[in-house]
Amino acid sequence: MKLRMIGFIFCLSVSLMLAGCSSTKLFTSSRPTQIDSAELQLQAPSAGAPIAIISTSMGDIRVVLFPEQAPMAVENFTTLAQQGYFNGTIFHRVERDFAIQGGDATGTGKSGASIWNNAAYPNETSALLRHYSGALATANSTDGSVSNYSQFYIVSTPADSISASSEKTLSEAGLSESAISSYRQVGGAPYLDGLDTVFGQVYSGMDVVDAINQVKTDDDKRPVEPVEILQITISTYDPAAEATSDPASSAASVPASGSVSASASTAASAAA
Repeated sequence: MKLRMIGFIFCLSVSLMLAGCSSTKLFTSSRPTQIDSAELQLQAPSAGAPIAIISTSMGDIRVVLFPEQAPMAVENFTTLAQQGYFNGTIFHRVERDFAIQGGDATGTGKSGASIWNNAAYPNETSALLRHYSGALATANSTDGSVSNYSQFYIVSTPADSISASSEKTLSEAGLSESAISSYRQVGGAPYLDGLDTVFGQVYSGMDVVDAINQVKTDDDKRPVEPVEILQITISTYDPAAEATSDPASSAASVPASGSVSASASTAASAAA
């Protein structure tokens, strides 16, 4: 059960000339230090908002969750996390300059779990949630069937992945200027909007996501040196606690609208 990994054929089929489609393009751009966006995903989390802390062997990734827009995806993810399902699993697939994928206890990418007697649950797409860089989304089968289980991916396209021609295509497709502007600032995979369920957004630790996205992989896009998910902790957003969190973990996140954070360091460029 693999994520629909994007190659040239798929990108061309939706008429998007995205720099992030190239599997040979190395990560060269830093994350923006400040963005101006009205989009829900790119706002600072509100106090008490549900969050997930994905502790990996390469650092922590903090994600705000959106249960109002994707209730089943959030419930499945948080319940499995609280049960310890993700503990000790790996990111079994890394598509450079596109996404990192995990959530399969077997580590093969061919399995998964759901809290509904292991039955798949439907997509929950929302115009309020898009595949911006840092988006947390469910991974569906490559055959296009709805097969949402425990597998998830985090979009990690470079901030400069949206070209001028892509912007024109998005505008002609009816995307709002706010959404296009947000894609322009942070990057993303707009060709997946409406296909997979976005249910969270990285607000801290995007540098960790980018570092994982640049690890050396084999021909199947599997990291040569395993990147482990130690555990996923479900909590609520506490501004005071966040202010005292490890700065090394939060230095290069996709910033909320109007906020300022250190830009990401250029990730390791070892060829996959």
